Amino acid sequence: MLRWVVILAVSLVFSVGELWAQKQQPQEDIYALDRILEIKIDFKEQDWHKRLDSLKEAGHETRLTADVTINGKMYAGAGIRYKGNSSYFNVRNNGYRKLPFNIKVNHGQKSLRLPGGYTTLKLSNVFRDPSFLREVLAYEIAGQYMSAPRANFARVFVEGENMGVYNLSESIDDDLIEKFYGNDKGNLVKCDPFWHEERITGCLEGDKSNLQYLGPDSICYRPLYEPKQPEGWRALIELSRVISREPQTLGDILNVDEALWMLAFDNVLVNLDSYIGQLCHNYYMYQDTFGIWHPIVWDMNLCFGGFRRTGIGPPLTNEKMQELSPFLHYAERNEKRPLILRLLENDHYRRIYLAHVRTIVDENFANGRYLERAKAIQAIIAPQVAADSNRLYNMEAFRLNLTQTVVVDNTSIIGLEELMSKRTTYLLAHPLLQKEGPLVEKPTYLRLGETIAINAKISGATKVTLYYRTGKYMPWQRADLLDDGGHQDEMAEDGVWGVEIPSHKTVQYYLVAENAHIATVSPRRASKEFYSVL
Repeated sequence: MLRWVVILAVSLVFSVGELWAQKQQPQEDIYALDRILEIKIDFKEQDWHKRLDSLKEAGHETRLTADVTINGKMYAGAGIRYKGNSSYFNVRNNGYRKLPFNIKVNHGQKSLRLPGGYTTLKLSNVFRDPSFLREVLAYEIAGQYMSAPRANFARVFVEGENMGVYNLSESIDDDLIEKFYGNDKGNLVKCDPFWHEERITGCLEGDKSNLQYLGPDSICYRPLYEPKQPEGWRALIELSRVISREPQTLGDILNVDEALWMLAFDNVLVNLDSYIGQLCHNYYMYQDTFGIWHPIVWDMNLCFGGFRRTGIGPPLTNEKMQELSPFLHYAERNEKRPLILRLLENDHYRRIYLAHVRTIVDENFANGRYLERAKAIQAIIAPQVAADSNRLYNMEAFRLNLTQTVVVDNTSIIGLEELMSKRTTYLLAHPLLQKEGPLVEKPTYLRLGETIAINAKISGATKVTLYYRTGKYMPWQRADLLDDGGHQDEMAEDGVWGVEIPSHKTVQYYLVAENAHIATVSPRRASKEFYSVL
């Protein structure tokens, strides 16, 4: 009897040990760009394509059930539907079989999770991107500066047939929201018009999902936005009202820094299939549980000049895209882009925006990093793309579009290097981007009982602002730094600026130092990166 007890005890120890060891193993990163996932879909129905097509045509998001195997692990009872608009209907109507999928692995079993805790896979067919690079490269760059999905590639098999290489991107859903903002209890709004719905009679004339105030009635906003919660309408209307009528208080309900990063990103990368382009869509807004709104970029397959319309004048030529003004819509005083207008009218915000434009250019394009990444990504996927008999474009277009314009579907798609090489030269020569910002040395802090003193040596600044928060997901607060003489808005004679803030166990912060032309943000990637008081 004692022997069996010992064996049982030893077995239990080994079982617990194995479980502990499994938990210590790093989970597979399904969005790593150095590998291609393998996804196999096996439907229950023989006529799966016809049924999915009928559901998509009717505008339903009902899913068919299938068993999905991802890198050898099977997820039974997953839910599948087609996704996309132009990437679905244009491709289908031209007779191609490579249609985009949305897979929910926990459709039948709510407890199922992919490695990393994900539940949804979005598979795009790389529509109008012969290079296969735009989505993954754009998301990788965006993720350095703001909350953004991740993306890589997958080989997809349906009923044993190789459907080819797809772009795999992270879904903007509860999982992503909880990862970035601590919980998913706030208001998530998809900003993408229902293109086939008629405008409501009697409502003010807006322009797509541009956050323009259309009055207090939610019916005026319903063709333009899709809140995930019913209470989201009231909050969205209030946001649009503040943008239009009380922009001086916008910082109280909007994470302005993230909005500036989004606008800078869209402009530098000529991402015109976005808020800054003609269609004014393809982004989300999330209001967290503190009442602060956060923009989230989305849908990057036409980034890097894949879409040429700004909403002002005719489609842009290659040269016009290369020389797209960083002040698009602001210079034209375009009231149809109120977020751009109201933010850039503010001197403080405009200087931060210019600093963000310069950071994106310096860290990704002036140093050639984007081209190195693009070549490395193409090298990884090239063999699989070559074997993809369902690809929308030929291998010559795949190779050439990295560097030069190719014509697909009677549309000219500019090459990434062709666009960004000259665009980088243009932006670096812009008079305001040539201005030197203040020089900021790394700040120091000192706890003084009930306060924390933060000081930094800064030269060339007329104004210095501290942004700080007292927890990872808390709203950012703002305080002005003073020179040793206690004078605001004057050049500090000894270059030392400082401020005292209430003491907390943890404080995260960054600095914005301005002169008459541009700001220096320290650290440069703030507020995605920041200093900490421990």
